[in-house]
Amino acid sequence: MIDASARIDPKAEIASDVKIGPWTYIGADVEIGPGTEIGPHVVIRGPTRIGAKNRIFQFATIGEECQDRKYNQEKTHLEIGDNNTFREACTVHRGTIQDQGLTKIGNDNLFMVNVHVAHDCVIGNHCVLANDTNLAGHVRLGDYAILGGATQVHQFCQIGAHSMCGTGSIVLKDVPAYVIANGNTAEPHGINSEGLKRRGMSVESIQALRKAYKVLYRNNLTLKEAIVELEKMAQQIPEISILLSSLIQGSGRGIIR
Repeated sequence: MIDASARIDPKAEIASDVKIGPWTYIGADVEIGPGTEIGPHVVIRGPTRIGAKNRIFQFATIGEECQDRKYNQEKTHLEIGDNNTFREACTVHRGTIQDQGLTKIGNDNLFMVNVHVAHDCVIGNHCVLANDTNLAGHVRLGDYAILGGATQVHQFCQIGAHSMCGTGSIVLKDVPAYVIANGNTAEPHGINSEGLKRRGMSVESIQALRKAYKVLYRNNLTLKEAIVELEKMAQQIPEISILLSSLIQGSGRGIIR
């Protein structure tokens, strides 16, 4: 059902069962998949591809051009997967040609009120970004990452899978997978054990990750030395491979310490 007051560009492609609320604008080169619900006063501009069963609440702006001063009206894109929720006043911008020209969001993510996702960000699956969280350009979030309210993430930083940032954290460097970060500026505070339990990880694996955390942060090793030790541990504990990858494939900004 599309409200009569909504404005839909004839070049937009919208599945037949999509619901669009009053005073919403859908621009050209926008594709919206089946089962998606869009509230009132939403703006969606293209090129943007939105998958199935997403929910976009009022006053959100999706697929707008970026805030990078180098942007010069190049054709860049936004891709959104399935089953994502964008609450009130969220903003998600398209990419830039200085990167891959693409902002990409996976599946089953929750973006709470007033979250901003800047150009060229890549977000995995099952992430939660709480109210007033801001991602600068080129940020990457691994699967199941949780960012507490008003978390601010510097451009190019990477937030590893299963990690968690506390409310009001200022993230200026990479957060390794599984790690809890908090503070201004963010510092490590152990493994996200509770989150891992909720996702069904075994007690033995969590204990192994605690040992890996000590290797990384408590044994007075350089990062290079810690990686060597973690490579040995990963041969026995597959979950450590995710932590290891987040270190080896980092942004180059270094990790929080």
